[in-house]
Amino acid sequence: MNDVQRQAVLITQKADGIATLTLNRPAQRNALNMGLMKAMLEALEEIGADPAIRAVIIAAEGPAFCAGHDLKEMRADPSEDAQAKTFATCAAMMMAIIHLPQPVIARVHGIATAAGCQLVATCDLAVASEDARFATPGVHIGLFCSTPMVALSRNVGRKQAMEMLLTGEMIDAKRAQALGLINRAVPAGDLDAAVEELAGKICAKSPLAVRIGKEAFYRQLETGFEAAYEYTGAVMVRNMMADDATEGIDAFLEKRRPEWKGR
Repeated sequence: MNDVQRQAVLITQKADGIATLTLNRPAQRNALNMGLMKAMLEALEEIGADPAIRAVIIAAEGPAFCAGHDLKEMRADPSEDAQAKTFATCAAMMMAIIHLPQPVIARVHGIATAAGCQLVATCDLAVASEDARFATPGVHIGLFCSTPMVALSRNVGRKQAMEMLLTGEMIDAKRAQALGLINRAVPAGDLDAAVEELAGKICAKSPLAVRIGKEAFYRQLETGFEAAYEYTGAVMVRNMMADDATEGIDAFLEKRRPEWKGR
């Protein structure tokens, strides 16, 4: 399967079980305006309903991954209602990534700041070029990065997250990896290969197991230990009853490659 859809602000490509969503506002450093966020929501909804897609990559055109919200658009209509719609749409987009059945990988280059850093933190996995930079710099302009803080604080330790939020300073890819914001930092020339390799590994797994596991991962995070074990135990039982689990175990015992059925 190889399918490319181009919109003004988003490029969607589907090939070999992988959907790539490319932010396409390079002149604005891919700042998140309403048009881009709505296009992302539509694309994610379509992908979530497509069983042929096993993994998703979020990439970007131009010199930057994402510079956060489009401040010019936000200042064009400074009403409280307009600001509320912007942040509600952004939250819906971030939650759509969390709720998407397929794992989402951020392919990061250049800068990822404010809501752009939030987007990286929201994705299930993230691979960045070694020259990538990350920040939550809202404090510099009197606008604390409160919504980016939600995703950031669930990836990075408390004191490290607070340092990023309170100082607004950039951190490099090596530091981002050490803090847990990204999975790995690679030379710029190796970025595509590293992302594709990671996506390929996911695509080789049972789509049912991956879907069940991703949902369970986020649900158990927000519960206490006892409730988490009760919930995940039930998930494991349900998973064990699936055809893919039977096939996977039999293939392991018979020393052969499994043939996933997705059920």
